[in-house]
Amino acid sequence: MLLAFACATALAEPRVAVTPVATGLDHPWGLAFLPDGRMLVTERPGRLRIVERSGRLGPPLTGVPDVDAQGQGGLLDVALDPDFPANGLVYLSYAEAGTGEEAGKNGTAVARGKLTGNQLTGVTVIFRQRDKKVSMAHFGSRLVFDRQGLLFITLGERLSYRNEAQNLGSHLGKTIRIEADGRACRPTTRS
Repeated sequence: MLLAFACATALAEPRVAVTPVATGLDHPWGLAFLPDGRMLVTERPGRLRIVERSGRLGPPLTGVPDVDAQGQGGLLDVALDPDFPANGLVYLSYAEAGTGEEAGKNGTAVARGKLTGNQLTGVTVIFRQRDKKVSMAHFGSRLVFDRQGLLFITLGERLSYRNEAQNLGSHLGKTIRIEADGRACRPTTRS
């Protein structure tokens, strides 16, 4: 698979120029730019790689959580902590297989760990979709921090369970806002 960027001009007939940045990736899904211009890139089968500014593809980083890589599931998004230069924290969203009573099911999870060289250390799961489902589709999973340092996680409705998006007691089809360590946010008041 090819990682490329495209730019369009504001002409009557837009032209798009595709410039390859890196090759050899297997289903690249999400990316985050490191402060030095390198990129962290997720690959759906469960690998996190650093792509150098030259486009050279580094080896898979160690310490990445196990992912349930089937259908649309796998290693999904990556985001840097707002204070990344000081703390080195990286956040990953991924499809997580169920265990115990939820064996055979899966759901979206978010973990964070510290980027140290070519590995993630101290990896901890900070969020798990409530009620895993039997599905290989619609995991959602974009990670975005706001200006206050709160983490927003988008969660898919898992296709066959789309009616759950209207159920406030379900995580399916929702955008969740949590503290960077996984704690629930306090309700905000409007003035």
